[in-house]
Amino acid sequence: MRLHVDQRHERVLELVRQRGSLRVAELAAELGVSAVTLRRDVEALAAQGRVQRLHGAVVWPGEGAVEVRERERERAESAEGVVIGMIVPTTNYVFVDVVRAAREAVAAQGGRLVLGVTGYVDAEDAVQAEHLVSGGAQGLLVSPSWFGGVPTDGQEKWLLEHNVPAVLVERSAPPGNPAAGLDRVRTDRAHGAAVAVGHFASLGHRKVTAVMQEGPHATQIAAGFQAAVQSLGLDVDAGAPSVREHGDYEASVDYLIDAVKKRGVTAALVHSDEDAIVLVPRLQASGIRVPDDLALIAFEDEVAGLADVPLTAVAPPMREVGEQAARLLLQRVAERKAGRRPGPRQHLDLLPELRIRSSCGGDSSAS
Repeated sequence: MRLHVDQRHERVLELVRQRGSLRVAELAAELGVSAVTLRRDVEALAAQGRVQRLHGAVVWPGEGAVEVRERERERAESAEGVVIGMIVPTTNYVFVDVVRAAREAVAAQGGRLVLGVTGYVDAEDAVQAEHLVSGGAQGLLVSPSWFGGVPTDGQEKWLLEHNVPAVLVERSAPPGNPAAGLDRVRTDRAHGAAVAVGHFASLGHRKVTAVMQEGPHATQIAAGFQAAVQSLGLDVDAGAPSVREHGDYEASVDYLIDAVKKRGVTAALVHSDEDAIVLVPRLQASGIRVPDDLALIAFEDEVAGLADVPLTAVAPPMREVGEQAARLLLQRVAERKAGRRPGPRQHLDLLPELRIRSSCGGDSSAS
């Protein structure tokens, strides 16, 4: 979603304040705007005295010119020509923005991103990693094909065999697992599910359910959902089948019809928004009106706003996930090239936002 000019200015100030200085091209890539647009923003902010411009860089007021030039030189030298490998299960769905943002972040530092795709085939993870590292990748951004989002039965072993830094992207390893010591960046989907439940409660819903896919994010979403309903004292209708469990949507449709008509359910969290778009017309054909009889919140927000009944959705910050993961990996590569002791490993959980639309009733002004 394109930022309003005032929102963009605030984002520029936030990034420059955090990092002291940024190159104009780098900042433009982060914000997803042209260099021309970004220069206009910087000129406006500089005229107000809120930032400084210095030889192609945007500088926080008070930064010395010598220090800025030295920092920019070090950063350019450390990242110039770096090759980063990225392994993802697919380039569709949420990974579109993850890959694009990671590529832009690497390119902004003078490096190159090389992609490997596994098609959710577990054995292909190691094959792609070997190919990328032998081809010159100096670090790996990795979203392994771990079905539950975490490794089981030694699935992480290949990841620890390569002598290059690695950052897990939208995946994690449990405490005690050897891969738990890796850097990671992921969406806090448990938080997103809890926010969705809180929104249901704010609208007066007292009995809710969740219909979810099996897959890498199911455990996180279910944990956030359960924690929130317990905290808020809501009733839960349990036992929903996994979406598409039987190769079609009939089991989920039948479950929701009975939940509404026989058990008093008035709200449902559905993962994902693609599935919710399929379910809504089938429910309505069976006499279940959305949102009048059943309020819905979808999870992912890839296409939720395009539904016939625009869907309120939990929106993971996928661009930010890709960007932060790439920046963290570039930092690790730079530490290694400079022979510096690595900083503390980082587990970054980024919070999704709830985008309010029509499927919950109430205020649908957000998009």
